[in-house]
Amino acid sequence: MFIYTWLSNETELEVQKQVHPNLTAKEDALQHIEELILQLLNMLCVAQPRSVQDVEERVQKTFPHPIDKWAIADAQSAIEKRKRRNPLLLPVDKIHPLLKEVLGYKVDYHVSLYIVAVLEYISADILKLAGNYVGNIRHFDISQQDIKVSMCADKVLMDMFDQEEDFGLMSQCPEEPSSSGELTYDDLVRLEIAEERQYLRELDLIIKVFRRHFLSNPKIFTTQDVEVIFSNILDIHELTMKLLGLIEDAVEMTADGSPHPLVGSCFEDLAEEQAFDPYETLSQDILSRDFHEHFNNLMARPTVGLYFQSVAEGFKEAVQYVLPQLMMVPVYHCMHYFELLQQLQERSEDQDDRECLKQAITALLNLQCSVERIYAKHQPRRKPGEPMYRLYSRQVRSKQLAIKRMNEIQKSIDGWEGKDIGQCCSEFILEGPLLRAGAKHERHNFLFDGLMISCKANQSSRLPGSGSSAEYRLKEKFVLRKIRIVDREDSAELRHAFELIGKDENCAVFCARTAEEKAAWMAALVTLQYRSTLDRMLDTELQQEEQAHPLRLPSPEVYRFAVQDSEENIVFEDKVQSKTGIPIIKAGTVVKLIERLTYHMYADPNFVRTFLTTYRSFCKPQELLTLLIDRIEIPEPEPTEEDRQALWNGDQPMAAELQRFRKEYVQPVQLRVLNVFRQWVEHHFYDFENDPELRSRLEEYITRKSMRKWVESINKIIRRKLQTQSNGVSHNITFESSPPPIEWHICRAGQVESFDLMTLHPIEIARQLTLLESELYRAVRPSELVGSVWTKEDKEKNSPNLLRMIRHTTNLTLWFEKCIVETMNLEERVAMLSRVIEILQVFQELNNFNGVLEVVSAINSVPVYRLDHTFEAIPERKKKILEEAVELSQDHFKKYLAKLKSINPPCVPFFGIYLTNILKTEEGNPDFLRRHGKELINFSKRRKVAEITGEIQQYQNQPYCLKVEHDIRRFFENLNPMGNRSEKEFADYLFQMSLDIEPRNCRQPPRFPRKTGYTLKSPGIRPVRTSTSGTLKGHPVPLEREPPHKITFRSIAETEPETPASASVPTSPNTPTPPQSASSDLSSVFMEHDLSSSYGD
Repeated sequence: MFIYTWLSNETELEVQKQVHPNLTAKEDALQHIEELILQLLNMLCVAQPRSVQDVEERVQKTFPHPIDKWAIADAQSAIEKRKRRNPLLLPVDKIHPLLKEVLGYKVDYHVSLYIVAVLEYISADILKLAGNYVGNIRHFDISQQDIKVSMCADKVLMDMFDQEEDFGLMSQCPEEPSSSGELTYDDLVRLEIAEERQYLRELDLIIKVFRRHFLSNPKIFTTQDVEVIFSNILDIHELTMKLLGLIEDAVEMTADGSPHPLVGSCFEDLAEEQAFDPYETLSQDILSRDFHEHFNNLMARPTVGLYFQSVAEGFKEAVQYVLPQLMMVPVYHCMHYFELLQQLQERSEDQDDRECLKQAITALLNLQCSVERIYAKHQPRRKPGEPMYRLYSRQVRSKQLAIKRMNEIQKSIDGWEGKDIGQCCSEFILEGPLLRAGAKHERHNFLFDGLMISCKANQSSRLPGSGSSAEYRLKEKFVLRKIRIVDREDSAELRHAFELIGKDENCAVFCARTAEEKAAWMAALVTLQYRSTLDRMLDTELQQEEQAHPLRLPSPEVYRFAVQDSEENIVFEDKVQSKTGIPIIKAGTVVKLIERLTYHMYADPNFVRTFLTTYRSFCKPQELLTLLIDRIEIPEPEPTEEDRQALWNGDQPMAAELQRFRKEYVQPVQLRVLNVFRQWVEHHFYDFENDPELRSRLEEYITRKSMRKWVESINKIIRRKLQTQSNGVSHNITFESSPPPIEWHICRAGQVESFDLMTLHPIEIARQLTLLESELYRAVRPSELVGSVWTKEDKEKNSPNLLRMIRHTTNLTLWFEKCIVETMNLEERVAMLSRVIEILQVFQELNNFNGVLEVVSAINSVPVYRLDHTFEAIPERKKKILEEAVELSQDHFKKYLAKLKSINPPCVPFFGIYLTNILKTEEGNPDFLRRHGKELINFSKRRKVAEITGEIQQYQNQPYCLKVEHDIRRFFENLNPMGNRSEKEFADYLFQMSLDIEPRNCRQPPRFPRKTGYTLKSPGIRPVRTSTSGTLKGHPVPLEREPPHKITFRSIAETEPETPASASVPTSPNTPTPPQSASSDLSSVFMEHDLSSSYGD
């Protein structure tokens, strides 16, 4: 064969390196390509072409559609005089004289060039297909068998070369990652990367092939058509790109000593910023009745059908049947994430990674419930083992299951002849009943990626004594690559029908029971028939998007965000990178921070969240808006002298560069600026509430932007926030179970005048306080903390919610103290203190740590702590409970922090420790770092503060399943234990009352008459009515019974001085001391009290 004289393996190797530079081709693969190219050359030369037109006509007649169109386009570009692409790799100069010898006449050079271009296009197409297959099975070498297997799945190439399936497919599939059958964490991660890449290609197909053809004809399709059909698929695509990038970076950056890649943080970061929420929107849109009605009405229009038929053969059927199924793929994939996270958490060997995965699962719990509820409402229940639609095979995950399934099906069919199913198929697709036109009974049909098998129920297998155990009897087999699928419109005779037409024009018509069943069969058949066509359409789109020109930016003189990085404008952390592989900014100018906030090369959601939380400490909101507007207004790069000369000659030298500049720089920057706007108004709308001019500027600006979807999204958020602002926050929250009933003790509902610590039920006191404190905690915004603004002059404006919580905590602590010391009768006082400890117990059960430490602070206050006789009368069990609670605040809150990490929300953390840490961070780090004479914003400091506020926020999402009792709520909201007294006067009053009821060094406390006539017996802290639901059910018991830290309540010295200033007593938990201010209402568990200023003689 003369081909070996001019087509060397080195030449084909060059072609392979061009399409898959990271793979290598084995010798047998290159030889097989040569054989196929020789076969193709013979096909072209048999008609003895004498002109380019002859070759083109031969290609059109012999090549399947649409590969004929693409091969012709590639060949035509090869003979253009001004073509701007790399020369052909195959040696035209050597082939040209050889063609003359073979054909026996002189051949025009352009004919040889055209033929070689066609041969090179097909060889590259085969190698690209084989390379994709090899990449999906995680191999690195292309073998002859890989080429055969991949071509078998491509109907176009199979038709072109008319190959027979004379080899087993499944035997060549990759081995399972784990031979034991149990996938390891590392297996799951690497399989997930392959899964995400395949999923991303499906999304690309939706966006770049289907959606593009909708968008390309606005005369037929309106914007509403596109939005209804494709929903927020762009958001899904962006999220998938982010997630895949994060996982790939995590794998690449796996430490040597790590047992496996740590991907938990990848999911946690995205889940915490609610990046997966678009899946809920898409599920609602795609599964709604409006979607199907709109889509069916659209496809019923004749102009739509004609338009899609003109795109490519089978494209109309692909749009009608494949596209709706493809739009369901994200829903399936979203549910796949939930399962994957559970599997990763079970297999992770790293504690921090497990915690990240746990947080991600918790953050996605609401989304999971929502998506599963939407799916169950609109989709029929799937049979066990029934596969979900996917465009591409998932045999990498389920090879053994696929083999087992196909063997089971083959064994269930009586009369099977010929090759096993596994020898000509690699995947089971679908099964179900269909009526064969002309037959009396329905047939049961099995669809594989290479065969459709039609069977009849085997009645003889059900008869006693029959020798056959097969459930079905074979009637027909259809080799899919040898048939055409034709959609049949409904008629009086046939409904829900489609037709299979063989190459010999023999046909078989099948009817489904319903339109939905027909759609499922047509989607599967059309996918198998035209998948290679759709793949090539996508490859063409992706190839056209790739440009070989360098990315050119505008001049820094006209665009300040184009300045090169240097130590004078930005500094990164030394030898530290985030888990995503993105550099961590240590310090920078405000311009550089804005540039990185909206960076064109990658999205950094952590940085966006941190920046929006902390920017007010170095930049005002109006200044930030100006900077973001300047950032989004990007001028185009100026042409060079060569460009100007070319423009003068009539060329367009910058067209490709400008296209790449807009796609890879302008569009990402604009989208990320708009995303910053969206997150700004979504999570920090208080900036716009406090400054109406800021909101007006933003709304006025974004209305001029062309990105309507993003702009409308921002406007919707603004409208929603304004509506909430005018109507008030809605407290209508739906729980899976009903809240427990209100518990009453001595006083009943409506008896507000008799509400007190002893008359209300301790369970309900703790519940209502927990509800109130949870709302106060959840209302605190990060901006109220950054820069310690709650301690400064404008604190009432900048930290209103935090101050409300501080004042509530102060009032409640003082109220507990007042209730105890104003109870003069010892028996009543012991009951009062016992009741406070019972409330503390319920706080523990409810995970209200703020409430627990309020009680600890009240009991550790000097007026209460010194009541030795009262504490002596407390039962030992309650003393032990109190001791354990006191231990929470000891040793730098070590036990409290461990407890907080071990519980599940809802909870109310102790806010004081956060304020302490923020103050230490703010005061211990400079606001600016000096580099080369320039002051750079110390963003590392802001990040540390944002980490603290982020920890606060992670406990702000889960509300309590408890019912508000409005009278009790108002009672605690209106607590005013100080009355009209000043802080010092009230402190002196409490201490004097403490001295009155238990004088210093007294052996027996004075006797006082009881003031109450009701029983002092506690109702206990277990509900009177057994509740099967609600917050108390299943709550953790109080702290584990470790050896308690002994507290001696007689620890006050016998020689107690006249004033308690020097008394050796425990203070409130170690908390920050805000700077002196004129306000006196910040005295609380959040502050260390100067006892000498509070108590006198």
